[in-house]
Amino acid sequence: MDSSYQKIYTGSFIIAQLIVDKLEAVGISPIVKDETESGRLAGFGSSIPGYQEIFVSDDELDAAVPIVESVTAELQS
Repeated sequence: MDSSYQKIYTGSFIIAQLIVDKLEAVGISPIVKDETESGRLAGFGSSIPGYQEIFVSDDELDAAVPIVESVTAELQS
Protein backbone atom coordinates (compact mmCIF):
# COMPACT_ATOMS: atom_id res chain seq x y z
CA MET A 1 0.00 0.00 0.00
CA ASP A 2 1.37 3.38 -1.01
CA SER A 3 0.80 5.92 1.70
CA SER A 4 1.22 9.66 1.35
CA TYR A 5 2.58 11.93 4.04
CA GLN A 6 1.52 15.27 5.47
CA LYS A 7 3.74 17.87 7.10
CA ILE A 8 2.53 18.46 10.66
CA TYR A 9 5.30 20.62 12.09
CA THR A 10 8.10 22.93 10.98
CA GLY A 11 10.44 24.51 13.47
CA SER A 12 13.29 24.10 15.88
CA PHE A 13 15.11 20.84 16.46
CA ILE A 14 14.32 20.85 20.20
CA ILE A 15 10.56 21.18 19.76
CA ALA A 16 10.61 18.71 16.86
CA GLN A 17 12.35 16.18 19.09
CA LEU A 18 9.69 16.60 21.80
CA ILE A 19 6.96 16.03 19.23
CA VAL A 20 8.72 12.98 17.77
CA ASP A 21 9.11 11.46 21.24
CA LYS A 22 5.40 11.93 22.01
CA LEU A 23 4.33 10.57 18.61
CA GLU A 24 6.52 7.48 18.99
CA ALA A 25 5.16 6.93 22.52
CA VAL A 26 1.68 6.36 21.02
CA GLY A 27 2.92 4.21 18.14
CA ILE A 28 3.12 6.84 15.39
CA SER A 29 6.24 6.69 13.21
CA PRO A 30 7.05 10.21 12.01
CA ILE A 31 9.55 11.13 9.33
CA VAL A 32 11.84 14.00 10.27
CA LYS A 33 13.47 16.05 7.55
CA ASP A 34 16.39 18.18 8.68
CA GLU A 35 16.97 21.02 6.22
CA THR A 36 20.27 21.99 7.84
CA GLU A 37 21.75 18.50 7.50
CA SER A 38 20.42 18.03 3.96
CA GLY A 39 21.96 21.34 2.92
CA ARG A 40 25.27 20.60 4.61
CA LEU A 41 25.55 17.22 2.89
CA ALA A 42 24.78 18.80 -0.47
CA GLY A 43 27.37 21.54 0.13
CA PHE A 44 24.94 24.38 0.82
CA GLY A 45 24.62 26.35 4.02
CA SER A 46 21.25 26.78 5.69
CA SER A 47 19.88 30.12 6.79
CA ILE A 48 18.09 28.50 9.74
CA PRO A 49 20.26 26.05 11.70
CA GLY A 50 18.38 23.33 13.55
CA TYR A 51 15.26 23.74 11.39
CA GLN A 52 13.25 20.53 10.99
CA GLU A 53 10.04 19.32 9.41
CA ILE A 54 7.94 16.42 10.71
CA PHE A 55 5.75 14.33 8.43
CA VAL A 56 3.28 11.55 9.27
CA SER A 57 1.35 9.21 7.03
CA ASP A 58 -2.23 10.11 6.13
CA ASP A 59 -3.37 7.13 8.25
CA GLU A 60 -1.78 8.63 11.36
CA LEU A 61 -2.65 12.28 10.72
CA ASP A 62 -5.80 12.42 12.89
CA ALA A 63 -3.93 11.03 15.90
CA ALA A 64 -0.77 13.11 15.34
CA VAL A 65 -2.24 16.62 14.99
CA PRO A 66 -3.58 16.88 18.59
CA ILE A 67 -0.16 15.79 19.90
CA VAL A 68 1.60 18.53 17.93
CA GLU A 69 -0.98 21.07 19.13
CA SER A 70 -0.55 20.03 22.76
CA VAL A 71 3.27 20.27 22.61
CA THR A 72 3.24 23.69 20.93
CA ALA A 73 0.50 25.02 23.26
CA GLU A 74 2.46 23.78 26.29
CA LEU A 75 5.55 25.68 25.16
CA GLN A 76 3.64 28.91 24.53
CA SER A 77 2.02 29.04 27.97
